[in-house]
Amino acid sequence: MLSTADQTDLWVRRYHPAPHARSRLLCLPHAGGSATYFFGVSRALSPRVEVLAVQYPGRQDRRSEPFVETIGELADRVVGAIGSQLDDRPLALFGHSMGAVLAFEVATRLERTGTVAAALFVSGRRAPCTHRAETVHLKDDNGILDEVRSLNGTDSRIMADDELIRMALPSIRADYKAIETYRYEPAPPLRSPIQAMVGDEDPKASIPEVRRWAEHTSAGFTLHVFPGGHFFLDQHVTAVLDKITGGLPG
Repeated sequence: MLSTADQTDLWVRRYHPAPHARSRLLCLPHAGGSATYFFGVSRALSPRVEVLAVQYPGRQDRRSEPFVETIGELADRVVGAIGSQLDDRPLALFGHSMGAVLAFEVATRLERTGTVAAALFVSGRRAPCTHRAETVHLKDDNGILDEVRSLNGTDSRIMADDELIRMALPSIRADYKAIETYRYEPAPPLRSPIQAMVGDEDPKASIPEVRRWAEHTSAGFTLHVFPGGHFFLDQHVTAVLDKITGGLPG
């Protein structure tokens, strides 16, 4: 059985250690994404903020491990892996798309154990209390690839390399299954403030759906709308990071 330290090393990437940072930001990737998506975020925020990027099983250096196909199990395992990161500095969470829902479920579990996240930043995802019937994970490989291409969120060099994209398909399918089978279970609102961000042309999250994140907090809600689609944040990195740093303690 892995120790807590070993679990942390498996699940969490600390690209730019910042031992004197005033706060930590736990970043959770989108479906099919990996911790490396947040390398630039880590570099930009260090040393003021120490960024912890989550690496899901089944990809990159964890490709030999079985996938986790439910949001609930992913949240449980993330919480188990970050226990040693909760005691000395405030912890905030940031998630994009599937990662936003996972961040919410992690924050919910942390509150049950007495830890209130300093802030929850959610991007490109409708509120948990909304629902759309989606079945992308049941499509054939070409159907999933069409969906991924339509969102413009995968490195064009990977999309152009058939071998690479075929290698990534199993993790993409597993993540789509996790988020598409997720069902919100009503719970008390979080005591963490929530800042939600969305592109004004996002086909996966309308502005009214994103605004409903306000129902999931008792500590204040802010909505930021940016020009762009599902991966608007790739074109507005500086502005997104300004929103995040402005919402962190210290």
